[in-house]
Amino acid sequence: MKIAIVGAGAMGGVFGAMLAEGGQEVVLVEVARPVVEAINARGLRLEDASGGTRPVAVRATTEPAEVGPCDLVIVFVKCYHTETAVRAAAPLLGPETTVLSLQNGWGNAPRIAALVGEERVMAGVTYHSATVVGPGHVRHTGRGQTFVGELNGAMSARLARVADAFRAAGIEVTPTDAVLREIWSKLSLNVCTLPTSALLRFTGGDLIGHDGTLSLMRNLLRETVSVARAQGIALSEAERWEAITGLLRRAPASRASMLQDVENRRRTEIDVVSGAVVAAGERLGVPTPYNQAMLWLVKALEETFTA
Repeated sequence: MKIAIVGAGAMGGVFGAMLAEGGQEVVLVEVARPVVEAINARGLRLEDASGGTRPVAVRATTEPAEVGPCDLVIVFVKCYHTETAVRAAAPLLGPETTVLSLQNGWGNAPRIAALVGEERVMAGVTYHSATVVGPGHVRHTGRGQTFVGELNGAMSARLARVADAFRAAGIEVTPTDAVLREIWSKLSLNVCTLPTSALLRFTGGDLIGHDGTLSLMRNLLRETVSVARAQGIALSEAERWEAITGLLRRAPASRASMLQDVENRRRTEIDVVSGAVVAAGERLGVPTPYNQAMLWLVKALEETFTA
């Protein structure tokens, strides 16, 4: 497949490198010229969790028009860059191009669909983790499952082709007819852990080490499950709570992506995390006071970054 990765940050870099090594024709599309220049000069430097680093030969560009129409476009930019990035990516779209969002939170897929047509869009969620070390250098900090599906739940031929490409690259993937459930399942994890870690500067172990944070996360989860169920998305609060606390127990030193954003005084993705729950709750008449408070607090913290 001819695949364009829009956004050559941590996750875009990891998926781009793995897909390229898996035999796909991959181009990384990135607005940051130093990143593009570094990748084209020496390859994308992919570092594993043990510190071993290898260069991966993959092309990068700032100009989508140089690439032309692709079979698959995977969007990995931050949520607040989604619309700008997808508009700029128009030259990547041909009559049969599929656009896949593997971004954090919920809200990106509808934004993309509004720009390119819902019939083009697939969505997914990944439990891989990564961080940027420097321009064109990413560290793959954790592996996990990736779920991909059609927005309408169809088990389509193009979904099977995307899954085959991922498997050939060593990406553990599950095509699903219930991708919204998978997205909201991960969203429930993010709602509990990301803003809480960012506001308190807590690691994963810290979050489960205090009665106050446990109570707060339980209430954030309860609201999220209620909002999901109001949309017909079946989530189990008990199952999600066990999964979330189990993950934090297994990775006590983990540092949430939103905490890293705050430490670097960067804008966060709170709008598609707590904000997504609040917006859906308002639409459906489900109260979300705990998530609303987290949204307000993180937004207030972000305002201090430009002070």
